[in-house]
Amino acid sequence: MNKAELVEVVAKNTCTKKEAQTAVEAVLDAIRGSLKKQEPVAISGFGTFKVKQTKARQGRNPKTGETIQIPAKKKIAFRASKELKAIL
Repeated sequence: MNKAELVEVVAKNTCTKKEAQTAVEAVLDAIRGSLKKQEPVAISGFGTFKVKQTKARQGRNPKTGETIQIPAKKKIAFRASKELKAIL
């Protein structure tokens, strides 16, 4: 499911397509804002999004075999709730 399909489902179940688009955008903006501030986002019955920090490490260029330095970075992690796992 992509964003447009999500808007369609929300509109079908609740309101007009324009209102659904606004609601979906608001939810996504709130999640983005919290993650930008390094705050976890927990959605009951769905899961938790949080920012994790990876350490700098050495890697290898598969083409040349040369050792390279991979810098530390932040990544987004998602942990599904028990309810979501039970569905799958």
